[in-house]
Amino acid sequence: MRRKRLGVVGLTFGGVAVAVVASATTAFAVVNQSAHPSASSQASSPAAVGKPSPGTGSTLGKPAATAPAGSVEEVSAKVLPSVVQLQIQSGRQQESGSGIVLSADGLILTNNHVVASAVRSAQPSAPVTAPDSPFGGQFGGLPPGIFPGEQQPGGYRDGRDGRDSDDSDGRGVRPSAHSGDGVKATVTLTDGRTVPFTVVGADPDDDIAVVRAQGVNDLTPISIGSSKDLKVGQNVVAIGSPLGLQGTVTTGIVSALNRPVATGDDQSGQRSVMNAIQTDAAINPGNSGGALVDMSGNLIGVNSAIASLSGGQDSQGGGQAGSIGLGFAIPVDQAKRIADELVSTGTVRHASLGVQLASSKDIPGAVVAGVVRDSAAATAGLPKGSVITKVDDHVIDGPDALVAAVRAKAPGDTMALTYQDPSGNARTVQVTLGQAAA
Repeated sequence: MRRKRLGVVGLTFGGVAVAVVASATTAFAVVNQSAHPSASSQASSPAAVGKPSPGTGSTLGKPAATAPAGSVEEVSAKVLPSVVQLQIQSGRQQESGSGIVLSADGLILTNNHVVASAVRSAQPSAPVTAPDSPFGGQFGGLPPGIFPGEQQPGGYRDGRDGRDSDDSDGRGVRPSAHSGDGVKATVTLTDGRTVPFTVVGADPDDDIAVVRAQGVNDLTPISIGSSKDLKVGQNVVAIGSPLGLQGTVTTGIVSALNRPVATGDDQSGQRSVMNAIQTDAAINPGNSGGALVDMSGNLIGVNSAIASLSGGQDSQGGGQAGSIGLGFAIPVDQAKRIADELVSTGTVRHASLGVQLASSKDIPGAVVAGVVRDSAAATAGLPKGSVITKVDDHVIDGPDALVAAVRAKAPGDTMALTYQDPSGNARTVQVTLGQAAA
């Protein structure tokens, strides 16, 4: 079922480019900016940068041993050995992104869009299928808050920085480094070794994937932190391989929390909506799948997307977007839960609220156009025609914000929904989320 369209989903500006390096142009999506200031200027394309070899004047993972406690230098020394570069070559096209070491024997966390072409190569004829929506399947398998095939204000493109469209949901697929259509998938470690990797599991809905580097048992796992108690303004460090420059370290702060960000792909119909950590640490194409860490060197997020000031006609054939101080990361609590499920089962369970949403630019909140029978929302007594304005302590200013809030949860989790009923009365109910159909 498609949701009733009452208007545009929130206010948007520019677009969001997933931070993958490829041989073509940057891919754009939409970041929901309702109730927030907008901006309007053109971001220029970065200058071409040649890819250096690990030995050309750069030292990866070996800052001074006497780094001051709590300094960026100390954090870099701790984290750099745990962040790698992923490369996928298919014919004449080459893409690269970043990855985060989870285990000594080669498990690596990254974004789904970084390895989507490797997943796709194993099932070149697979139909476009997406798992049911966490809101009860009313959008034909696409995450709510996105109209299939529509051009959003500001524009977006395929979410893969010039790669071909994704035609597989990628779950349970394990292509080899030389599988299907001549695809070669390799990981470059911080000591300069390059080894093949296979895909353990991928979840396009949450833009998370886990791969395994082959033939290794001596990698340095990252220290896993928590995104639960993050504070706006706290210092962070981003590490990855922007423009193929492996081992790049940038710094910034947590600029905002619970920022609804939608990225997607026009051609494949796949969309991802995340409740993102926003940071001003410089994130560029190639940083996707890299680490966002706190000043103790603990992983707090997976760098995934950057905002662009213009996603309109001028950028459709233009160059890649660069950092403008608006980067977005998937919170580690969500990313780690998904990664654990991918490793253990190859698939991911998604939470389901069970509502149909409408949108209206005149109504702040998520308008409930319908409630799915026997769903979590129905059990909690949420009425049709209500407007959800808050989840727990987080303001819901539009459908995407509700999508992101539910997407961050697991089946069985509870949330407090504050809403206005059709009579205009403010109410709060506790909802235990169900599980979306596989």
